[in-house]
Amino acid sequence: MSNQENATIPVRTGEELDYPALEDFLRHHIEDLPAGELKVRQFSSGHSNLTYALQIGGWEAVLRRPPLGPVAPKAHDMEREFKILSALHPVFNTAPKPFVFSDDESIIGSPFFVMERRHGIVLDTAFPEGIEATKDLGKKISEKMVDTLVKLHALDYTKTPLVDLAKPEGFMQRQVEGWIGRYERAQTDDIEGVEQLKEWMLTNIPLSQEPVIIHYDFKLNNALFSEDFSEMTGLFDWEMTTVGDPLADLGAAMSYWIQADDPDLLKHGLGKAPVTVLDGFYNREEFIASYGKKSGRDISDMNFYLTFAYFKLAVIIQQIYYRYKKGQTQDSRFSHFDQFVKSLMQHALTTAKRE
Repeated sequence: MSNQENATIPVRTGEELDYPALEDFLRHHIEDLPAGELKVRQFSSGHSNLTYALQIGGWEAVLRRPPLGPVAPKAHDMEREFKILSALHPVFNTAPKPFVFSDDESIIGSPFFVMERRHGIVLDTAFPEGIEATKDLGKKISEKMVDTLVKLHALDYTKTPLVDLAKPEGFMQRQVEGWIGRYERAQTDDIEGVEQLKEWMLTNIPLSQEPVIIHYDFKLNNALFSEDFSEMTGLFDWEMTTVGDPLADLGAAMSYWIQADDPDLLKHGLGKAPVTVLDGFYNREEFIASYGKKSGRDISDMNFYLTFAYFKLAVIIQQIYYRYKKGQTQDSRFSHFDQFVKSLMQHALTTAKRE
């Protein structure tokens, strides 16, 4: 049973591709494509990059391109993500195999890359029909998420081309300063407590652990599972990937990992609450403890990383809201994101104050 087809929709108005130009490009750059017409659908989830399902006869692939309108410098770098996948796929099979990258904007109006299509079950706000959400299943999925993150962090980045990304000295300092700068550039409203939060982060940066490959957008709806949930068959959205502090990756993962007793706006900021609020799924404390045990890493500074992760997520949402407010996107899903940003900033402040 696959619910990935259910995750695709007809291409949204205004987000169409130049299908003849794209098909011509594919036939010139990918060997042994079958005869037949190129069919395109769109993956419905995601608030950032646009992702499309491509099919010609029995051949399938996925195309990723940046969002429409102006984008932040260095954001949505398709070539970077393509290079990351090219380096990672041979040593971490959960990362899909990339096929081809193009920076020729005459084809679909932006740079893009094409990668293999993986099939399986994506979990977001509900389980597919026919799957009972038991406590045991919630625990099994939680463990699989922990195991995958531990496995990724155990890779030796120095034996991959990703060594070129590594600037481990001062990683967290650059992260904190960089995301504060992004927030200031995208700011639309004054939010109480943000100055205090910035100051707290800048003065409480812990000593980073040994650098590893970090996904940095590790969340449940970026993962693909086998039908019995025994395997993660794919992990997507590698555009944020870099070499850095493993606890920054864990913190970012936990900022997306919603639990049942979270404030309503945190649970529903992006719509319906994710399945992680259901019985059996780890709460953040259990997830972090399991990661610490399996990785052997010291997790005593997680409070800082969680605080920073909520701030970082708030900035990402703020950047999307800024584009909406400036009329660079008309997507009505983004109209309430200012409230979500305030909630995330408040949550970050509350987390910072925990001892």
